[in-house]
Amino acid sequence: MSFMFTVSPDFTPDHLSGWYIFNTWLQKHTGAAIHLEMYNDFHSQRAAIAADKIDLIYANPFDAAMLVREKGFLPLVKAEGAADEALIAVIAQSHVDDVADLNPGTRVAFTDDPDVRLMGMIMLEPGDLDAGNIVTVPADNYVVVAKHLLKGEADVGIFLAEAYDDLSAMIKKQLKVLVRSQISVIHHALMIGPRLQERRDEIQQLLVNMSADEKGPGVLQSLGFNSWQKVDDEEMEFMIDLMDTLNT
Repeated sequence: MSFMFTVSPDFTPDHLSGWYIFNTWLQKHTGAAIHLEMYNDFHSQRAAIAADKIDLIYANPFDAAMLVREKGFLPLVKAEGAADEALIAVIAQSHVDDVADLNPGTRVAFTDDPDVRLMGMIMLEPGDLDAGNIVTVPADNYVVVAKHLLKGEADVGIFLAEAYDDLSAMIKKQLKVLVRSQISVIHHALMIGPRLQERRDEIQQLLVNMSADEKGPGVLQSLGFNSWQKVDDEEMEFMIDLMDTLNT
């Protein structure tokens, strides 16, 4: 039997090859036929989830609730020490130094990354901005968000903090950060679907011990991680409840 593995489309493009390397390592150590399928956007990935095609997923926090409550997924691990944070940035020469200085009609660039957009919109509330009074500027990825700002096509951009930090020094020199979230308990997680759950404990332990494997540290480095950390059901439920609270 073969299984399908996918990764939330908001991953940093620099780590694309790393996920293929990780999948090869995972196949070797589990003996399972695991196929890595990357989707270009959340819509196509969610269609695959809805069709029960996915067995393993490195999921963003927003989708975790749907995966657990509607599709019976359970958490395995998260990147140790990592958390999903969002930030608001403008061009460096902007007269705006505080979110409170923004006005209705502000052009806001963001991707379709749901948890980052949610955190970003919450951070824009001091400017009395909401979904009903901003001009949305869609972007395929965070590099495009930055380009919208630099080209004057957007006034502010909502970024995944990690993605912003990974932008080139040349781009970041032309931008300034107004605010960065510090929630610290929202994170992506590697999750396992019903068809593989009889091997949950085995695979979870394999991943937790990955940094001790001969080739494990190099594979983890290709993902931008140092090690995996176990995520139990209670921690996942807490994060889901928090995302529900933020979304109301």
